[in-house]
Amino acid sequence: MAHSYAPTTPRPAGSGEARAASKVPVVDGWFWVVKVLTTGMGETLSDFLAHTVGPVPAVAAAGLLLAVVLLVQLRTRRCLPGLYWAVVVMVSVFGTMVADVAHVALGVPYALSAGSLAVALAALFLLWHRVEGSLAIDRVTGLRRELFYWAAVLLTFALGTALGDLTAATLDLGYLVAGLGFAVLITIPAVAARARWVGPVAGFWWAYVLTRPLGASFADWLGVGADRGGLALGTGPVSLALAVLMVVALALSARARRR
Repeated sequence: MAHSYAPTTPRPAGSGEARAASKVPVVDGWFWVVKVLTTGMGETLSDFLAHTVGPVPAVAAAGLLLAVVLLVQLRTRRCLPGLYWAVVVMVSVFGTMVADVAHVALGVPYALSAGSLAVALAALFLLWHRVEGSLAIDRVTGLRRELFYWAAVLLTFALGTALGDLTAATLDLGYLVAGLGFAVLITIPAVAARARWVGPVAGFWWAYVLTRPLGASFADWLGVGADRGGLALGTGPVSLALAVLMVVALALSARARRR
């Protein structure tokens, strides 16, 4: 999976320096493990905070914390995996809240929000490619490229949230069935890349979008009550368990990289 989704393309000599300077971690198996864990934790933590402190304070606090960690990320000169994944977690939490507020507070159907976000993401990709010439994340080496990257990440999380809720709630498939469906769909870019039907960059972003509803669907299934088709373990305990697993995965990833 890691090699199929790795966003590498043939480049001239000297590309090793670009990879070393990129502010995004190397895309390997651990990258995808941590990504799925962050998506699940973002989903359940968002619900937990919204029900514990209220939607408005939760959205405000999540937005402020996201702004802080993102600013620190932008000011660093090299990739710090812990900091990078802290930003991803906050993007996950805030992106979930944005999609939920659009549906619950504003009454926007998930189908409409998913379609709108898909159009917005496509427009961003077109602009990014037109300006920078590539969407490969191993070339995220400057402030402008990094801003494009994080804007894309935020849209992928919001889009993934809308797709997950559309599948589980609007289509009434339930969280478990939705999670299993996205688990099948996420294998498509790996197969397509191996068969050379799509390029590795397109395969990466396909997988990046689908990890959001994949992780969120299974996290919801574990956390929500039986009346919603879940196991009723609680969004708080599930968030804590996923956070612990994420820390362990990051430690194992660092250990494997040192070896």
